[in-house]
Amino acid sequence: MKTFSTSLSGYNKNEVKAFVNEVTTKYENLLNAYKSLQKELDNKTQELERYTNIEASLQKAIIVAEETTNQMKRLAKDEGNNIVNDAKKNASRIINDALVKADHIERDSLELKRKIKEYKRKIKEIMKEQLQLMDEIDDFPNYY
Repeated sequence: MKTFSTSLSGYNKNEVKAFVNEVTTKYENLLNAYKSLQKELDNKTQELERYTNIEASLQKAIIVAEETTNQMKRLAKDEGNNIVNDAKKNASRIINDALVKADHIERDSLELKRKIKEYKRKIKEIMKEQLQLMDEIDDFPNYY
């Protein structure tokens, strides 16, 4: 606490004036510092609000990205399953076609074997007839 010297008419005016000037200057400095700090606080508050909005936007973007990723995974899995199912259907169709072709080939083969046996039988008959003819030729008298 400041003490002032006294004179006949009260406190020393020069000391009081100097003190009042000093207090006024310190008050103005404190007021300016307060205003500066208040302005800085307002700026920091606005910056914090901006970063909070950015954070909220990023969180929403992350959620959307996760949902999109999950949806893409589901779609890829479904597409993979569809491809596998189509491949199985195609494989079944190919196998069935091959079995039908194999059955036709087997029937054709059996028919060919039957025809070969028939052909061999006919050739044997012809050969027997030819041998008989040759034997009969031997039975003819020799005219030459």
